[in-house]
Amino acid sequence: MNAGQQVLEYDVVVVGAGAVGENAADRAGRAGLSVAIVEDELVGGECSYWACMPSKALLRPGAVLAAARAVPGASEAVTGGLDVAAVLARRDKFTTDWDDAGQVRWLEKSGIALVRGRVRFTGPRELVLVPDPASPEAEPVGTVLRARRAVVVATGSEPVIPPVPGLIESEPWTSREATSAESVPGSLAIIGGGVVACELAVAYTDLGSAVTVLVRGDRLLDRMEPFAAQEVEESLVELGVDVRFGVEATRAAREDGRTTVELSTGGTLVADQVLVATGRRPRTSELGLEALGLEPGAALTVDDAMEVVGVDGGWLFAAGDVTGRTATTHQGKYDARVAGDVVAARFSQAAGAPDAGSGAAEAERAAGPWSRYRATADHAAVPQVAFTRPEVSTVGLTEQAARDAGLRVRTVRHAIGSVSGAAVAADGYRGTAQLVLDDARGVVVGATFTGPDAAELLHAATIAVVAEAPLDRLWHAVPSYPTVSEVWLRLLEAAGL
Repeated sequence: MNAGQQVLEYDVVVVGAGAVGENAADRAGRAGLSVAIVEDELVGGECSYWACMPSKALLRPGAVLAAARAVPGASEAVTGGLDVAAVLARRDKFTTDWDDAGQVRWLEKSGIALVRGRVRFTGPRELVLVPDPASPEAEPVGTVLRARRAVVVATGSEPVIPPVPGLIESEPWTSREATSAESVPGSLAIIGGGVVACELAVAYTDLGSAVTVLVRGDRLLDRMEPFAAQEVEESLVELGVDVRFGVEATRAAREDGRTTVELSTGGTLVADQVLVATGRRPRTSELGLEALGLEPGAALTVDDAMEVVGVDGGWLFAAGDVTGRTATTHQGKYDARVAGDVVAARFSQAAGAPDAGSGAAEAERAAGPWSRYRATADHAAVPQVAFTRPEVSTVGLTEQAARDAGLRVRTVRHAIGSVSGAAVAADGYRGTAQLVLDDARGVVVGATFTGPDAAELLHAATIAVVAEAPLDRLWHAVPSYPTVSEVWLRLLEAAGL
């Protein structure tokens, strides 16, 4: 350490102040540990400003408009399309105009210290702040952060732009630019076929863009059930989206405010803007992981206690996208709660702070598979929603993933539109419900729902999967009438109950 170099010491240092880092810091701090959180951008992170919240704010008006048009009596009141300026203004409210003052106040009230800037590991439990010209509020460069007990890495992920000649130079959008845009392009070419690509194809079509989606493979949403992907594809085409499969961008060039994309199938596509949605990678390349014997740029492999594998001393933890285990905010926050609780249980007494709870350290050491100190839901019960139209909500294993895992499963499926609650909700309601059943144990191991507001059906399925509730007991969980949830009765009947 250099003479006069500032040293800041805390029991726990959390790197990354997004939703995941905030949850880890909060849970560790509840045990009386002193906690600092480090952030080089906005407190609240990707979800608050460039992902979950703004994207759903962009999608919701179109969904509401479609819902109104599906109900006679309300449809007659719909006399126009979306007010684009109003949609963007409402989006800006959800991002608080990209101002994190409110999030900073929450940290202050929670007793969590905020350190502005970028950091690199220099050794076990030690990091140093490095230059970041984009962060004028950063601590002095060279300031050392020392964690007396633990470090939690929650730096999230960053978009991947494929190495297509000219693509970076053409200044494409990633999800960040797409969710924070101040205006709507007349035409938009989207490269990718996953959740981000499909959601933003819907959002920008609703807002008036002519959208083309270029998919390298032969289907959309390749991690979800094929029937759900097919329904989303059909809906995108009905909305006017040009969906092309088996095609890749081979070269791009921007001139006079438009981008020309050369295609692997021959010909070109010209668009006002290109959006790249081809995946994300863990944000670890600049963390100095080499000082810990870890590979920069790689995911941080963790066990179910969220402790990083391959680092001696049991002091390094990670949660969220940076681990490669999950790719949703809600599941990352779950992992963060586990990490924070484990840190609190292991280190609060050692730090001379109040225990996190009676026998917390002993409980953590003896943690079973469904203990609050183990993130076991990551293996078999991850929920996800694609806020497309129709929405797709899924939890647990797809049929193919279950078979790949060696399970002998069968599926039961039912058209949601045939239940009374769906008929009341919308004329011509279209959607599908499917359960993946493990008959050897008599439990649900996976579920998928499609249709308007299908996300609201998901938590019941999540509970069934996590609780491993026997099917013969689920039979006694009577759905209210007339609701869309009545589809659960039809699914259980199809299962033979």
